[in-house]
Parts: sequence; C-alpha cells; structure tokens
Amino acid sequence: MLLTSFKNRLRAFRDDTSGNVTVEFVLAMPILFWAFMASYVFFDGYRQSAVNLKAAYTVSDLISRETEAINDNYIDSMLRLMELMTRTPSDVDLRVSVIRWDEDESRYYLDWSANRGFPAALTNSNISDIEARLPVMPDNERVILVETNNVFVPLFNVGLDDINLANFVFTRPRFVSQVVWEGDPPGEETYPDNDT
Repeated sequence: MLLTSFKNRLRAFRDDTSGNVTVEFVLAMPILFWAFMASYVFFDGYRQSAVNLKAAYTVSDLISRETEAINDNYIDSMLRLMELMTRTPSDVDLRVSVIRWDEDESRYYLDWSANRGFPAALTNSNISDIEARLPVMPDNERVILVETNNVFVPLFNVGLDDINLANFVFTRPRFVSQVVWEGDPPGEETYPDNDT
C-alpha cells in the first residue's frame, strides 16, 4: 500500500507541468543576458576598430594634401581630430612620419617624424623595425606614415580583455613631392641628399 501510494505520487509529480516555465526562465535568463551583453561588447569593439581605422585614413589623407610646411600645432590638431572622431575614453596615440626609399643604399630614410603618445619616436636608426610593413617604392619616393594606437575597454566583463587597436596607414603626398616640416625636423638627423 505504501509502495503504491509512493508510485502514485511520483507519477503525479512527473505529470505535473505547472512550474516548467519558471524553471526554464531561471535556467535560460542568465545565458540570454550574457549573450546580449557579449553581442553588444563584440559589436562595440568592431565599431571602435573601424572608427579608428577611418580616422587614421582621414588624418593620412589630410596630411597628403598639404602643400605648406607642417609644424607641431598641425600635428596637435591632427591628434585632437583623432580624439574627436574616435570618441574613445582611452588615450589616443599618434605618430606621423615621412619616409623616403633610397635605391642606392637599399634602405628607408626618415625625413621627419612627430610623435604624440607613442613610447618611442621613429628614427633613422630604428626604422628597420617597421621596414617589413612599409610599401615597395621607387628611388627617392616618399610616403606619409600615420600610426595610431588606443585601447578598447569592454563595457561589460564577458571574458574579453582590453584590446590594443593599432593602425598603420601610409599615403603618398598628392600635390607636392614631399610634405615638409617647418623649421628643424623633429625626431632625427637628416639623411644624405635631403634636398631631393
């Protein structure tokens, strides 16, 4: 009798579905909430990466159209433009360099480099560190290199660490053969045949 009563109660418990929705909600809601937050964080990261790249191309394009000499105030305004375009809470680093290829010596030379926030300035002695990333150029051709850097900090903790968003953009001068620096160039000594 006791065993029959226990079986009947067990059968009734198995057939009762009145609390299933609540249990399913309690089990599924944390996963759905995490998926929503993760989707937002990943979308925001890709958006910030795309905005940073577009801002770097904008700065590069603006400098490539310059026909007058560039100075520290100009570079500072390019940094402010980057900060305005990216609208990121983290610091934005900017390094603008004009680089020339010398066919006779088979190496790149630096005309000038202006650094805002990067740990090290680009010089003729350390230009070999980025040589593999520079384009193939004809003799005495110049390229404007814009490097940007900032950190994407996820809004929610979904298992994604802070991501360093670095861009490396180069453009040829458009209207002049060389974008020049006003006064003594920052960053490094001049190279042979600097007047070409």
